[in-house]
This record gives sequence, structure tokens and C-alpha cells, in this order.
Amino acid sequence: MCSVSVYIALFRGINVGGHNKLPMQELVKTLTELGFRKIETYIRSGNVVFESEEANRAALMQEMRSSIERRFGFVPDVVVLRSDELTEAAESNPYPEAVEEPKSLHLYFMNTAPQNPDLQRLEEIKGENESFTLLGKVFYLYAPDGIGRSKLAAGIEKALGVSVTARNWRTVTKIRAMAQR
Repeated sequence: MCSVSVYIALFRGINVGGHNKLPMQELVKTLTELGFRKIETYIRSGNVVFESEEANRAALMQEMRSSIERRFGFVPDVVVLRSDELTEAAESNPYPEAVEEPKSLHLYFMNTAPQNPDLQRLEEIKGENESFTLLGKVFYLYAPDGIGRSKLAAGIEKALGVSVTARNWRTVTKIRAMAQR
């Protein structure tokens, strides 16, 4: 008998500005056809909690990407985490002061840890009130003044050298609760 694991898929760049449209009902249908179970979504930006017997995350990502490309005509970036990885990311939050202002903290998730991140560049462009921490495959950005005009937020992916997808603290805690069902 195979073991069933709880996973979180964090899609990047879907349903933004009329591009890469992927209705959540259609995403659930697509993932159901792949054999995933107990699929739940949170907000329309592509946060999915699901169960699968597949232990290989790269295989899960490839199945999702290929199926979405066939059905919707584009290949989305997606980060797949095990439930325990999301829990660890949340529990490792280096900015507990952000819990009271959940939009001030953003977690940037990656499929692979950056090999040669240019943290010095990020240090140079960060705003006066901004702070950041890189822990493995999670980059934490604390921006109490918001990230709308943040040079640091705009430069993260280039400085890290890997693809990222970000979620604010409120979203992270909601997805975590869904994954712990």
C-alpha cells in the first residue's frame, strides 16, 4: 500500500491582469483527473492543497504543468511543498512582529535553494524599514511600509537567481491551516 501525502501547490502568475486565466474550478477538475484527492483552493491566485500517493515532487510539478498546458495553452510556474515544509517555513518566521500585520511579511518560495544569491545587492537596495532573511528555499521579506514600491521586492528573483513565488503571511497561515486538516 502506498503512503498518501499532503502537498501544497503554489502557482505563479495565473489570473493576473487577464493573463494565464485558470479558473479554480477548472484547476480542481484538472488535478482530479490527474488522480489527486481532497483538493482545496484558496483565493484565485493558485494556492492548492491536495493529497497524492506520488512521492516525487518533480513528477507532480511536471504532471500539473503538462496537463495545464494541454488544457489551457500555457505552462505555469509552480512550487510544490509537502505540508511539513510549509509548517517549517511558518514556524521559522524570523519576523514575529509581522504576525500582527500579515500583509507586511511575504514569503518567497522556491523549488531549489539559490546557489549563489547576491544578498549584498539586496542589502544595498532595501528600504530603510525593510528586512530580509534567506532560509534554504524560503526568502522572508518584512516590509512594514508595503511592497508596492519596494526596490528590494522587485529585485529578489534576479538576486537569488532562481524562480520564486510569493505569498503574504495571511495566505501562508490560511494554507497551512488547510493542509493540517
